[in-house]
Order: sequence, then structure tokens, then C-alpha cells
Amino acid sequence: MKFTLSWLKDHLETDATLDQIVEKLTALGLEVEGVEDRSKELKPFRVAHVVSAEKHPDADKLRVLVVDTGTEKLQVVCGAPNARAGLKGVFAPEGAYIPGSDITLKKGVIRGVESNGMMCSERELKLSEEHNGIIELPDDAPVGVAYADYAGLGDPVIDISLTPDRADCAGVRGIARDLAAAGLGTLKPLAAEPVKGTFASPFGVTIEAPDACPMYVGRAFRGVRNGPSPKWLHDKLVAIGLRPISALVDITNFITFDLSRPLHAFDADKVKGGIVVRLAREGETLAALNGKEYPLDPSMTVIADHERAEALGGIIGGEASGCTETTVNVFLEAAIFDTVRTAQTGRKLGIESDARYRLERGVDPAAVVSGMERATRLILEICGGEASDLVIAGEEPQWRRTLTLRPGRVAALGGVDVPRDEQTRILTDLGCEIVGEDVDGTLRIVPPSWRADIHGEADLVEEVLRIHGFDAIPATPLPRESVLTRPALTTKQRRVGLTKRTLAVRGLSEAVTWSFMSSGAAKLFLPEIDSGLQAASQARFFVQMTLVNPISADLDVMRPSILGNLIQAAGRNADRGFADVRLFEVGPAFRTPAPDGQDTVAAGIRAGNAVPRHWAEKARGVDAFDAKADAMAVLEAAGAPVTNLQVTTDAPGWYHPGRSGVLRLGPTVMARFGEIHPTVLGTLGVKGPVVGFEVFLDAIPLPKKKGGTARPLVQLSPFQPLERDFAFVVGADVEADKLIRAAKGADKALVKDVSVFDVYQGTNVEEGKKSVALSVTLQPTERTLTEPEIEAIGQKIVAAVAKATGGSLRT
Repeated sequence: MKFTLSWLKDHLETDATLDQIVEKLTALGLEVEGVEDRSKELKPFRVAHVVSAEKHPDADKLRVLVVDTGTEKLQVVCGAPNARAGLKGVFAPEGAYIPGSDITLKKGVIRGVESNGMMCSERELKLSEEHNGIIELPDDAPVGVAYADYAGLGDPVIDISLTPDRADCAGVRGIARDLAAAGLGTLKPLAAEPVKGTFASPFGVTIEAPDACPMYVGRAFRGVRNGPSPKWLHDKLVAIGLRPISALVDITNFITFDLSRPLHAFDADKVKGGIVVRLAREGETLAALNGKEYPLDPSMTVIADHERAEALGGIIGGEASGCTETTVNVFLEAAIFDTVRTAQTGRKLGIESDARYRLERGVDPAAVVSGMERATRLILEICGGEASDLVIAGEEPQWRRTLTLRPGRVAALGGVDVPRDEQTRILTDLGCEIVGEDVDGTLRIVPPSWRADIHGEADLVEEVLRIHGFDAIPATPLPRESVLTRPALTTKQRRVGLTKRTLAVRGLSEAVTWSFMSSGAAKLFLPEIDSGLQAASQARFFVQMTLVNPISADLDVMRPSILGNLIQAAGRNADRGFADVRLFEVGPAFRTPAPDGQDTVAAGIRAGNAVPRHWAEKARGVDAFDAKADAMAVLEAAGAPVTNLQVTTDAPGWYHPGRSGVLRLGPTVMARFGEIHPTVLGTLGVKGPVVGFEVFLDAIPLPKKKGGTARPLVQLSPFQPLERDFAFVVGADVEADKLIRAAKGADKALVKDVSVFDVYQGTNVEEGKKSVALSVTLQPTERTLTEPEIEAIGQKIVAAVAKATGGSLRT
């Protein structure tokens, strides 16, 4: 939101300096993004008079000018086609910095003729993109005067950043009100006298969609002259970066920024029959004022006549009924439009406008008529003509609500004791109405119509503290409950950091993606409902969360899995020549809108080659075991009992069947891993293979608190470990994990590690069977094992595997 200092002073009577105003605005929560003082940048430039202009002796397109700067006459070589004797323009002396060209002037010689300074174009002063000639000023422009003062460019421009809840400060009036309440001046009264119409409006207004537009106010004008705006209006708009178009359009833009009251002017001679506020029809289009044609649908609000749509309600007008220099009859609109529908329409069509910015945040519902009256006075004053009676359709929305404020709550919630009288003074200056007081001192307060963000007592407290000054709140240290500091992070929070570090060490790069995705992509990551589950359990896991007001059309649902975003990121990298991608993200995945409907997930993908190309190692593509290793590393780092995990093959449908798995602790799913299904990759437009994993950090059990003497994390043994190999013949469908778990469980005290080093099917192995070879590491801790003890442990391992898998020792 931009405004000039003089514009602010149209509403605020103040002696405060620019620096004081800027400091107070930020303290009020209206953060100042910057202050542009053109007078400093344009200080060297002066109004000058061209006394004479002669042809350059050695260049046909150059002229040698004698320029009167008010203090001296200088010779200037100029190539502008409009340079001539008698012209008044803008002169830049030697040493001046030219902002539009990014140069500092020096005395020079051009084709043998000395030149001192230059005559400037608008582009060279960054006033516009016009550079076909030098600036031409009126004949009465005073020579020698600073150009910034003459052109009204000495007015500082303040740019503030607004939070979405402060729609009232999208107008200069609202900003002035806040400053006045903070004691930086007095708010000037706003002229509110209604203008009496001299004829009945030739147009009626019908609202067919009251939910989309609860109130519409119109007024007709006839006999207007739509010429250039007066200098004061032109300068105000130019200062904040708007391009003046014509008086009628400029007036509506001025009211938009002055009062945060968007308006729209129709050329009445181009409106057929009357005004109808309705929803767009299927297949309808609108050629807008920005030169683009937009397809409309029934979710959008249009302002139509009896033949076609003439404007998008609250967003942009139509080209067909736009005002031009030939306009003599006008119909002016002021209305209230549904905020959500306005935002959705703007996003769907990609239209950014000053009207949409304000109406989607919510404008003052009680200022529709007063805004119309203010615009009426300006039109009659600048454009002449006469105004009709008002045409009002619908009614003002109900905005009055009574809140309570216990004065003691300011100190209780805010930590600073603001006197009761000061509290009421602040709230009254902000527009609140004190309508009563209970016997216990509780105040009953009605917030003003322009503050839709004030809903409860805490909001009133915040307003008092904001105006009183947040810097007045004393810094109070938190009380210590004990002399020892308590951990700042919980176990779950520490797990997130450990997980990220572990995956980074394994060569994956962290990605941060949206928590949203398109509904089409999200459907790929919704598991098929298991017919064995009860309906209540099914609903908990498989409901897609659709957003009511998405930030864009392709981000309309909450992501049910992080993998979808990571896979698409891998595809974008591959399109740019980076096929070997390793990405991970730790964040939420969403199941249902319920409070427990999200999981903290560590997810990652690998695509391309598993290892970088190297002469000493044969390249291979990624496979499911790469993803499993990542998942196991995360689970181990997070403290999961990885030795007790079981592997099952019931991974959901976005994984490749037969090349994926699920890691479980009993019935609890700890992680999923595997190759991504080719259909999913094809739908997302990504070339495979891609493998991925999902670790559910919230499912990992927290460590049990145990008393007693602390023990070292790693217990080293002074005795030599022993390795023994076993080969078992088992069914071809028996998972190797079952053999490993059985062998480990044979003697948990001595069996340190078990790994598979060979799998064989073929000669000497019965059909339907396979041979799985295990390497078992025995680690004694008390004494060296004897041969009979080693043999006994071997027999226990064979018996445990036979019992768990039905296998036998291969001979």
C-alpha cells in the first residue's frame, strides 16, 4: 500500500516529521517497507529555457542549444527531435546523476562542440518510458526552480506492508485513523453530505445472486466531460505508481486508495436495459479492460446488462462498456461482493487488481453509500454534468456485534497496566462504540464496521496494547522451576533432526515442498480400502482433504503422501539434465480433517543410478533395497527396535508389487519402501525407475524411562568373535528375513549378527525350494567358547530356523 505524505495529511492534522510518522507506523503494525523521496534524487534538476537552437556544424541530427538555467546560460548539444528555441524543459547540470540512465554527467565534447549538461526526457528521470523527446513544460513554468518542486515530486512516498486482516488500512483514511489514535495528530472530519439527484436513474439494478453480492449501489450521470484529470489528482496517482487514464477512471482509482472503497464506472450509452448482478453462465466470456479475454463459469460473479456480462464483480471491468474520452453518460457502481468467491475467481483467472485486493479482504460494509457520495462530488466538480438519484439493491450486511472487555484483562494478557480511561480513549479513537458498562466494570463495546477482524475480548486487548505501544510492555524473564535447565526439545523433536542428519549423510538432499498437491496427483496416493477393515477404521485413513480456498488451482488438496511432491521434483530435475536425484523431506502427510489426521513422515526418493559413474565400479540403477536401507537407517537413528521389525509385502498401490515391502513392529506400520509403480510415474510424467520410502516417525515407540545405574551405549568384549556359516533349504516363497530373525532368536546373548551371503536355486536343490546361506557371528562376553558350546549353539540355530520356516540344514 503506497501513499504520499501530503495525501496522508489530507486526512490527518499533524506536525509530526516524516521520520516520526514512519517510526510510528511500524510500531502500530503497519510495517514500512520503504520511503521514496524523489526530491532528493531529482535535487540537481532545474526548469530551464532554451534561448536558441542551431544546427550542429558536423551532425545533421544534433542541435547546439543555449540554455538559460536561471543563474547562467550554458551551451548544450542535444539530439532530441523536439529541441527548439523557446522550449521550456528540465536541465541536468554537470555532475548530476541521471537515474534513468545510471550515469553521472561530465562536461564533454560532442563532434567537436563543447556540451555542458543535458536536457532530459521522462525516461531519464524515471517518470515514464517516454524517450522520443525531451520534456516540454508549459510556457509559464518558472525558470531556475527545482523541477521536483514544480512537478509535485517533492512529496515523499511511503510504502507499507499490510497483513491480510487490516483491510481498513488499504485506504489512506484508515492509516490516518491509526496514527491519530496513537497521538500523532487529529483525524480530519470527512465530508459526508449527500448529493441530491436531479433525475431518476435510467437503469434499474437486480441482484439474482444475493450470496455473491448482498448490496449494490448505483448512480447515473449525464452530460459529463471525461478529459484529463486535474493536476492534484494526476500527481497523486503518478506518485504511487498508477497511470492516469481519464478523469472518470482516475476518480474511481483515487477513491479506492483514499477510502479503500473500490468503484467502477460504466459508459451508460453502452449498457443495454439495466444492471443485473448474477453468476456467470457456462461458456460465457469477458473481454476485460486489460486487453485479455477470460472464460467464465457459474462460480464467478458478473455484472451484466440485459444482453451480456459487462464486468467481473469486484475484480475487473469489461472493455465493451469501459469509459473513454467520448463518454458523456456514466453509470457508477459501488457494491459489496463475497470475499471468498472474489478470491477464488481472481486466482482461477490469474487477475490481480486493486479492487480484488481490497474486496477479497473485506471492505467496510457501511461505507457503500458514503463512498458513492464522495465519488459523486468529485465527478460533478471535475467532469461537470448532473447526477441521478441513488439506485440501491439489496441491503447492508449485518455487521454490528457487541463484545465485552474487562479492563483488567489488558494487564493480565498484555503485561502492561493501561489506565481504564486510556483504554476507552484508544478504542473510541479507533471507531469502537462503548454502549454500556456492567456492575462489575465490564465494558460492552461495538467494533466499527471497518474492523471485521475484531471478534473477541483478546482482539480488543490487542488493539489497546498496539496503540499504547508494544515497546511499553516490560521485558519479564520467565520463572525458573528448578536450578537445572530442562531440555528444550522433546524426544520426537530430536528425532526429526537426527532423521535429517542421517539421510543427509547417506547422500540425500533435503527438499521443502508444499503441503498441498493437485487432486489428480493426490488420488494416486490414496490406498484402496481394505474390505477386512471396519468402516470407522477405513474413514480414518482414506479421506482426501480438499481445500475450500486453495492458493492455486493445482494445489487444491492436502498431500496424503510426501512422495508425490518429491517424485515431481525429481521429474523437473531430470527435465533439466539432472537424472540422478536423491531427495528427502521430513514433514506432515494428511489423512483426514480430524485432529489426529496427519502423520510426521520422513520420506525420500532415489532416481537414476545408485552410485555415480566410476571406472572401477559397474553402474547400476536404483532398486528397492536402496530404499529399504534408507528406511532402516532412519528407524535405527530414531531409536526404533530394528532387530524386532518384520517385513511384509503388503505395500500400498503406489509401490510396485513384488518390489516393495512394509516394515512392521507387530501390527504397527513403521515404514514402507520399494520401487514406485510405473503407472504412478507415468501419470506424473516422470521416467523411472524411482524408488522411495516413507518412515512414520510418530509410530516409533518412545524409549522407556528406566532407573538404575547408567550403562555405556556400546559394550565391548575382550574376546574374539566367531563366524559360522549355515545353509538351509526352505520353500521358495519363504522370506530371508524369517531365517535371520529365527537365527538371532536362538541365543540372544551370544548371536551378535546374522546376514545372508548366498541364495541358490537349481541343481541338487528340490524344485520349489531354495538354499539360503547365513553367516552367523557369535560374540562371547564372559569367556572363550569351547567346541561343545559352539556346537550346541549351532544346533539351537538349526532348530530355531526349522521351527520358524520348516527348512532343513543343507548337506
